[in-house]
Amino acid sequence: MSKKTVLITGCSTGIGKLAAKTFHARGWNVVATMRAPERETELTPKDDMLVERLDVTDPASIQSAVETTLERFGAIDVLVNNAARGGHALLEQSTDAMTRQMYETNVFGTMNVCRAVLPHMRRAKDGCIINVTSMAGWVGLPLETSYCGTKHAVEGMTEALAWELKPLGIRAKTVAPGAYMRTEFNSNANDDDFEAGGPELATYAKQLLEHFRSSVTAEGGDTADPQEVADMIYACATEDRPVHNPVGQDAELILSMMAAPPRQEFLDKAEPLLLPPS
Repeated sequence: MSKKTVLITGCSTGIGKLAAKTFHARGWNVVATMRAPERETELTPKDDMLVERLDVTDPASIQSAVETTLERFGAIDVLVNNAARGGHALLEQSTDAMTRQMYETNVFGTMNVCRAVLPHMRRAKDGCIINVTSMAGWVGLPLETSYCGTKHAVEGMTEALAWELKPLGIRAKTVAPGAYMRTEFNSNANDDDFEAGGPELATYAKQLLEHFRSSVTAEGGDTADPQEVADMIYACATEDRPVHNPVGQDAELILSMMAAPPRQEFLDKAEPLLLPPS
């Protein structure tokens, strides 16, 4: 049987890089893409490893990476949409520019890469698309209004896509990590707006952030191993998994609370995790 090929976006750091290493270690052809491949030092190009430029907001770079992959390996069996932007701010603090950057990357960028790859999967009548979302795609989190909006959008889009693609032999999945503080995602987040709105608003925002981080720490976010997420991505590519796949103790806790109808009961239960006592 010929080796399968995976194309992964956002491989310069964190979960994307771990996913690239995980697939490669298990015998796959890997196309690890990022905005600045010239800076990459860990993922070494080999016969079965390509390191390519792909900016999800640049359609030409998407098309170039897809064409290079097909020329080299002949197929794209799995697409992992991992590239994303994050940031912390109250909605009142958030600039239009920051919000649009998140949507351009997290939502429209994901859609753009899917559109570029799907014709090839459709012709093959096989394939799997895995969109990395977040527990923020399931529950609204304070200070992440824009980010939550993007991840809710990708969760919904992927669920709809799964229905569209099932008759064509193609699978669509989401992997929704909790807060893995040992990745570079939070340190790379855009917090430029966090001080906006004056001292009173900035102080309130800091109180919310400190409380949420203490809740995440209590649920193991500081010590959680992000390799768990890479392993879940690989499982979605190789096993019969549901459309939505939370990973991490905090994400699983949040989703277990949501099992109790009506939804307001879940919101009442979640409040102590998200808001400090009044």
